[in-house]
Amino acid sequence: MLSSPLQNGRPGLFRAQADINVTPLVDVMLVLLIIFMVTAPLLATGVKVDLPQAKAAKPLDPKEPVVVAVDRDGHVALGAEQVDRADLVDRVKLKVGDDLAHVVHIRGDKDAAFGQIVSVMDDLAHNGMTHLAIVTDNSRKGFDAGSASSAEAPKNTAPRNSQ
Repeated sequence: MLSSPLQNGRPGLFRAQADINVTPLVDVMLVLLIIFMVTAPLLATGVKVDLPQAKAAKPLDPKEPVVVAVDRDGHVALGAEQVDRADLVDRVKLKVGDDLAHVVHIRGDKDAAFGQIVSVMDDLAHNGMTHLAIVTDNSRKGFDAGSASSAEAPKNTAPRNSQ
């Protein structure tokens, strides 16, 4: 005869499980981790510019910078948003607030006119934002044309200090 869960007030073969099963929790967390790892690089915002290369540049502080981009046609963007040149200084001041020592990264396309990039830097400097950094690409493919390994160098677009 099979015993019932409660036979004469005593526990039988079947008992309620009092432990928490963590396997489904771990499975869900791993799936979420993979989803976030895949989608995080896709969330990077900004205007696509082809950065020039520099050998003697030093890395900047990893604070959240204000990024101003000048594309090859001379259009100016603050972050991912196109802005008018007349409104650029006011918009940057809104982002920076009272901290005029905040670093402003200038990303200029290598095919953009040098005068346009300097003009943007000059506008910002005349309004008290003197901590400006030019962002460059430090991959070596343009400097060592005779070297086979230079074409295989990984592309790193870390901000570099222009001073």
